[in-house]
Amino acid sequence: MNLYAVQAIYQFELARWFRTLMQSILAPVISTSLYFVVFGSAIGSRMSAIGGVSYAAFIVPGLMMMAILTESLSNASFGIYMPKWGGTIYELLSAPVSWIEALLGYVGAAATKSVLLGLLILVTARLFVPFHIVHPVWMAAFLVLTALTFSLFGFIIGVWADDFQKLQIVPVLVITPLTFLGGSFYSISMLPPFWQKVTLFNPVVYLVSGFRWSFYGLSDVGVGVSLGMTLGFLAACLAAVWWIFKTGYRLQA
Repeated sequence: MNLYAVQAIYQFELARWFRTLMQSILAPVISTSLYFVVFGSAIGSRMSAIGGVSYAAFIVPGLMMMAILTESLSNASFGIYMPKWGGTIYELLSAPVSWIEALLGYVGAAATKSVLLGLLILVTARLFVPFHIVHPVWMAAFLVLTALTFSLFGFIIGVWADDFQKLQIVPVLVITPLTFLGGSFYSISMLPPFWQKVTLFNPVVYLVSGFRWSFYGLSDVGVGVSLGMTLGFLAACLAAVWWIFKTGYRLQA
């Protein structure tokens, strides 16, 4: 294992993140704060508790998950796309660096950013609403697994994209709608029976449900199912990345 290569890629990606703190940290925190003001205070005060949890506290895991999914995709996809766009990807491909080492550097940095952002949003949420975490270890596990999984997915998108517009297609047209329809702001038990079944085809439901269970012990699907779906998606993304490096698919722009 070439740890120097992993460290170099990892530190370079983190340094790029710290140079854009306004966009990387401040913007998501402000957006999430606005959600708490609008949904938590203005609307939440007029809604009844869900499973004994106030609405403002109920949406905390969903808002965290929404930010983590978005930032994981954005950071990882942009991180691998820029070397392709600038032509420096050839230096990486010709260096004595295996695909695992490159993946650890890029995805590890993207996941680290997402976890830090998630924790910052958790602290920010505390300023707006009191809440508790029933299973803190499971909360951390779901947080890290989700960040890793969607950083891998973002890496795949960054390899697939051949222009800047394509970097935004999946996050804007796919992930954001799935997140809003995945129970971030409501329990799927509130939907009519038919739409409850349809919603189960949305993978984000399992992520949000498992994450919310770690906070309050409430879930729309079994926590084992949520964990299994997350690990399954993680394995699928790893298999896709292995195939990309094996075949060289779009790595050379």
